Amino acid sequence: MKQPNEKLTHNNWIVHLCRSEDWRAALDKGCYQADSLAEVGFIHCSRPEQVVGVANRYYQGRTDLLLLWIDPNQLQAELRWEAADNDTFPHLYGALNLEAVRAVEGFPLDSDGYFHIQPEPPL
Repeated sequence: MKQPNEKLTHNNWIVHLCRSEDWRAALDKGCYQADSLAEVGFIHCSRPEQVVGVANRYYQGRTDLLLLWIDPNQLQAELRWEAADNDTFPHLYGALNLEAVRAVEGFPLDSDGYFHIQPEPPL
């Protein structure tokens, strides 16, 4: 993990896909807690370059997804990098504090029912 005063660059961001209704609930509650936090003990996140693959594996056909751009420096819960699906992914072991979410954007589905657009960080 980077140091607290390290600047955010393209390679520092982590992202999380969520349903728009879950994000609205998080805004009302003051923090975001994915279902996976109760189920497996952490919130699944990705590096930006992993998100298209993740979306196509787990969210194919969904039209209500948002992409949360997360600054790891602002996280209050523990972030661990762990092996999964022949890669290494960031897992957040606790609720996502809203201050760590630096941008939220729609994650559009293409007309063929798949995700193709590689998102770019909000720098």
